[in-house]
Amino acid sequence: MSHPEYPLLSTINSPADMKGLSIYELKTLSNEVREYMVDVISRVGGHFGAGLGTVELAVALHYVFNTPEDKIVWDVGHQAYPHKILTGRRDKLHTIRQLNGISGFLKRTESEYDVFGAGHASTALSAALGVATARDYDHKDYKVVAVVGDGAMTGGMAYEAMNNAGLLKKNIIVVLNDNRMSIAPNVWAISNYFNEIIASKHFNKFKSNVWELTGKLDTFGDRIRKIAARLEGGIKSIITPGMLFEALGFRYFGPFNGHNISQMVKIFNEVKELSGPILIHTITQKGKGYTPAEKDGQNLHGVTPFDKITGVAVKKKDAPPAYTKIFGNALVEIAKQNPKVVGITAAMPDGTGLNILQKEMPERFYDVGIAEQHAVTFAAGMATEGYTPVAAIYSTFLQRAFDQIIHDVAIQKLPVVFVLDRAGLVGADGPTHHGTFDLTYLRLIPGMVIMAPKDEEELRDMLYTATEYRKGPIALRYPRGNAIGVPVKDTFEKIEIGKAEIVRRGEDVAILAVGNMVMHSLKAADILHQNGILAEVVNARFVKPLDEKMFRYIASRYSHVVTVEDNTIMGGFGSAVAEFFAQNGLNKVKLHMHGIPDKFIDHGKPNELHELIGIDPEGIARVVAAHVAGKDAQKEIAVKLVSK
Repeated sequence: MSHPEYPLLSTINSPADMKGLSIYELKTLSNEVREYMVDVISRVGGHFGAGLGTVELAVALHYVFNTPEDKIVWDVGHQAYPHKILTGRRDKLHTIRQLNGISGFLKRTESEYDVFGAGHASTALSAALGVATARDYDHKDYKVVAVVGDGAMTGGMAYEAMNNAGLLKKNIIVVLNDNRMSIAPNVWAISNYFNEIIASKHFNKFKSNVWELTGKLDTFGDRIRKIAARLEGGIKSIITPGMLFEALGFRYFGPFNGHNISQMVKIFNEVKELSGPILIHTITQKGKGYTPAEKDGQNLHGVTPFDKITGVAVKKKDAPPAYTKIFGNALVEIAKQNPKVVGITAAMPDGTGLNILQKEMPERFYDVGIAEQHAVTFAAGMATEGYTPVAAIYSTFLQRAFDQIIHDVAIQKLPVVFVLDRAGLVGADGPTHHGTFDLTYLRLIPGMVIMAPKDEEELRDMLYTATEYRKGPIALRYPRGNAIGVPVKDTFEKIEIGKAEIVRRGEDVAILAVGNMVMHSLKAADILHQNGILAEVVNARFVKPLDEKMFRYIASRYSHVVTVEDNTIMGGFGSAVAEFFAQNGLNKVKLHMHGIPDKFIDHGKPNELHELIGIDPEGIARVVAAHVAGKDAQKEIAVKLVSK
């Protein structure tokens, strides 16, 4: 597709099309990529600021390296939009994160240039080292590059990989994309000059020759070597922050201006012929080239459609506040009442709502970086001293701390409160971010209590209940997006642990629902009622422990029962009910478990995905009707509902 307003970018359909460009043309290309990103993402939304900061890096990497034969492993994917534009997906960018469109992250099935799928941070180094090790087994000589953001370097996995890379001494290049550090102008000149010297072929050839010569001079040669090594290391330690990386076995070059395309091309050309682990430290600006994003990189990290001129998001119709905000405000209220309550998050204060606590009571707030494992054990440590830590972590990210939940919290019966935002199908971020496994992975942990509110009022009461619970770990999960809009009282009320409630009476079938599926089930019951089927709806509230008294009552009244959840069916809420019925001889109940099927769900809007897998109200109604109908030909309405 031709883009007259982007004359050079229109000719780039793969990195091969860039190879004959001059440095001046690369600058022009970088400007057009950036402008194209602003144009498209302002219309469709997506991750924004990080990609604006990596334009020159992406251009230089694909210009210097022979991709896809050479492998570039990007960490996460927020920073990889320019990479997508340059690797044949320019004309699909307007579909990003939409149903049947391209992914907002790296995805191997989408492009041969996406070497390793990534949605969670701190994985690129480990993956790149694995690729490089496999390369050496196969006696191949392609280059392997990992592009890692400075945020990902707060994750322990990155350092585990660096330590291993330093020991293995594989030929691997790591580009540290640092968009937080500020370097003064006078430091730039000295640092760049020094690093260009030590990265050059001539210097490294000279260094190798000197090393070889001094090795033949016995004791005197050893002394020269030690002095030379101390001299180079001393200069580096004075003018660069590279001592840590050198200690881990990497040769460190930088910091460089990551927006200087000619310098990036030069340094990549120089170091790609060097042996061993290499780290190139680049300084970039999040939101580079787009003034609103430069001024507010945090809020313009991930965006909905916005005004291209001002950067202001397109206003939506008035809606109830998000569950995230409901939680954040409630936690502040509770913390003011209870001096032992603290909030902990892993690099997501805004995303989890803990930014409200951070602003109101900063001394009771902790952001530990992209380090979920540490966050959980840190919380456990505080719990041993009588505090009530509230660890607010996205459902998908808490998966990364599964062992810590068991080993450091549950075995010791520590009262850590886990608040899981983004539970269920989150939408545009897709399978790496859907929170569709938490009910399963938490339910199997002995002593864990698991709650899910049907609305914002219940969320507040569940949070209060959790902070007052002292017998062990307790988890609360809720979906992304706006709440229901029910009135919220000023006070809190404890909910009896393991107590369900009937929210609609019926006669023909019982629907046992959890979390946001309660409201969907109530709407499904309305549809069923209009078609002659009276459904009773139960708000389970607790996935563990179950309300055994309630479920015995349901089993005594109904031969047909349907469970509904926005979690994988495997081992989730429905499985808990099935186990209870089986273990207690309630075999007359015909149970149908409805939820997320045993597969990864792609990206799209939550309502689109709910409809796609049938957990929207209409889908639930069809499933319930089919379950009630069975082989009964007289239930014609059920057949009609199923066939819709």
